[in-house]
Amino acid sequence: MPNTYEQDLHMQPLDEIEGFAIRPGFYDQMGATPIPGGVCFTISSKGATACELLLFEKGEKKPYATIPYPQNYRVGDVYSMIIFNIDVEEFEYAFRLDGPYRPEEGLLFDKKNQILDPYAKAVAGQREWGVNVTYSGYKARVVKNNFFWGAYQNPQIAFNDLIIYEMHVRGFTMMDDSVEAKGTFEGLKEKIPYLKELGVNAVELMPVFEFDELRDRRVHNGKELVNYWGYNTVSFFAPNTSFAHAREYNHEGREFKQLVKALHENGIEVILDVVFNHTAEGDENGPVINFKGVDNNIYYMLTPDGHYFNFSGTGNTMNCNHPVVRRMIVDCLRYWVTNYRIDGFRFDLASILSRDENGAPLINPPLIESLAYDPILSHTKLIAEAWDAGGLYQVGSFPGHKKWSEWNGRYRDDMRSYLKGDLNAANSAANRIAGSMDIYGNDIGTHNPSINFITCHDGFTLYDLYSYNEKHNEDNGWNSTDGTDDNRSWNCGVEGETDDPEILRLRKRMIKNAAGVLMCSRGVPMFLAGDEFCNTQFGNNNPYCQDNEISWLDWSLLCKNRDIFEFFQNVIEFRKTHPVLRIELAPAISRFPDYSFYNSQGRQTTPFQAEKAFGVLFAGYDRRRRCDDIVYVLLNAFWEEQDCFFPELPEGMELYLTIDTANEEESFHHQGIKIEDRNLKIEPRTLKVFVIK
Repeated sequence: MPNTYEQDLHMQPLDEIEGFAIRPGFYDQMGATPIPGGVCFTISSKGATACELLLFEKGEKKPYATIPYPQNYRVGDVYSMIIFNIDVEEFEYAFRLDGPYRPEEGLLFDKKNQILDPYAKAVAGQREWGVNVTYSGYKARVVKNNFFWGAYQNPQIAFNDLIIYEMHVRGFTMMDDSVEAKGTFEGLKEKIPYLKELGVNAVELMPVFEFDELRDRRVHNGKELVNYWGYNTVSFFAPNTSFAHAREYNHEGREFKQLVKALHENGIEVILDVVFNHTAEGDENGPVINFKGVDNNIYYMLTPDGHYFNFSGTGNTMNCNHPVVRRMIVDCLRYWVTNYRIDGFRFDLASILSRDENGAPLINPPLIESLAYDPILSHTKLIAEAWDAGGLYQVGSFPGHKKWSEWNGRYRDDMRSYLKGDLNAANSAANRIAGSMDIYGNDIGTHNPSINFITCHDGFTLYDLYSYNEKHNEDNGWNSTDGTDDNRSWNCGVEGETDDPEILRLRKRMIKNAAGVLMCSRGVPMFLAGDEFCNTQFGNNNPYCQDNEISWLDWSLLCKNRDIFEFFQNVIEFRKTHPVLRIELAPAISRFPDYSFYNSQGRQTTPFQAEKAFGVLFAGYDRRRRCDDIVYVLLNAFWEEQDCFFPELPEGMELYLTIDTANEEESFHHQGIKIEDRNLKIEPRTLKVFVIK
């Protein structure tokens, strides 16, 4: 017996167009929605005067049906129509919109343009990575979101407890001979045991929304270059079909959902790197895919003469705080949270999200506020890359409503400077280790801890940071003019690869220093996939176009550099063991403050001058273990040995050395080595971490 919903649908009077039974649809539900007996197609355009729905046989260029929306099917700016008796397994669809063409006013309507649904849940014609599919325009598929999650709940790991591992889905497994489904969601699923062995509890995936890797395809020195990174979104609601190993149709995203579920079952959260600052449509010379043909003057920031503002550095800038665009972004994130159970989002060039339609920064940006207080996103982690290509830099001042966190770009810069021997950065480095309270202490920006990182996809790997003084981006084809020049790197004496054992030993020590101090800093640590076994990009600090061994992880290095992997394992576990490194605890019984700074003479002091070595002491009462948790981080960035004195310890407390990067054979001591003397000589360029108990 049909339910009430089905009865209601079929009792309504039907119209007929082109042989299809139709009726008005659901005006508050954008995109294509399968319903009993049909599909509802809804699209919104303020400037359009007419709209047509195009239906295609799978893979065909020409539509087999063109169905105009009757004018009485338009309510406000929304066109909505239910088509009955069509099988979602058998067709693809697109729109055509008619309206004024006045580029100087930002109006680009052209009835000849085939428009991809802005709310498309799957994009046709993108199935195989790197295969140039000839098409007359983008088409969408109707998706059945019927994945069964079962008795299931997200891990809901506390922000302070996260250890984030940034990766590219394709590049992570392309060179791993142990993986069958290389370069795919399924391939990443195969590597979950490795992630657990390493100890990370969150993966941050570089763009997985549908993008066209061949959009900027070119050949340089005989090597094909593509849009490998994927910061060039075609469709915000659709997963990248070329990342799926299995062929999917109308159950789009099933493999990705299986990956998310498997990661969650293993205690690993999933954070998506999302790009709402620009799209693949580019500037005036770019293609018309969706937003240009729907409402160009609404979705993009335009100059008074109809040209594109370019705060993204890629040709166009999304008008994120317009109510229509804001709704689309909120709908998008809600979709990924409800249908894919995503735990968080990192927003690329997030400062663009705080600009008004003319590009001026807003004090209280509506979009950022909407995301902060949205009930569906209330447990979702929101992370801002708090700057943009237009010069707006908001680290410490991003308007996050105590909900957002930030990529701490100052942590990266200050720690890189001091670790390589820039002694003038000592005071800044100490503050970064202590949680950047000099930036965030006045509650200007966020309530959540900042994301600390020394490496990420954008820049040198950790191995390259100590192997190259200069970037080597010649393979990108721009005469090495692309990528930043502000690397704050040091090659340890030889540029690039070397067989010199002393330099190789020094490089490994520098890598351990960086990894160790990152895990012993307040804030959330994040590092780049492959850093844990010295993966290299051969000095390329901007391999956005390199779909090859430059960007892919070389898993043979895991065996070669097993000592670095094990060091990462140990310092990650050390961080998990000591809550004082993650949060402010109750006051310590020993009367040490929450955190304090010490010079090499063991005297508590701040601010520092150009200190060759300094210490940061964290202390608090661990209620779970019913004792004080005290960790002392001592860092000598100088190229000579330093005499260092330890702080005076309360009676009955002793010092145990746990991390010692100068010890090549045993850099981590699980039980700790008891230190009797208050004076200790610290080797050049060394990190030592002690537990006081």
